[in-house]
Amino acid sequence: MEVRVDPQPISAGDIVKVTYSGLLAKSGAEEIYLHAGVAKQHQWSNISDIKMENRSGIWTANLQVQEGETFDFCFKDSADNWDNNNGYNWSYNIF
Repeated sequence: MEVRVDPQPISAGDIVKVTYSGLLAKSGAEEIYLHAGVAKQHQWSNISDIKMENRSGIWTANLQVQEGETFDFCFKDSADNWDNNNGYNWSYNIF
């Protein structure tokens, strides 16, 4: 498990938990931020950077998903290194 989103499927207004143990976590980042927003026609909006909590190398953040077509996100650390899923970000449909 490198990235996990709960619950699924996602509805607007849901509080979603994002769990991360990917590249930045494995590289020993001191802080990791969830860079997240919603998109309509591939245009991001309601973008926020949420500091994630670290528990034994597993990073988590909770946020409320706003109205949109997709919930999109990636990760960055305090040194501005990014994990953006090889340029594709992570994207989940909002129902």
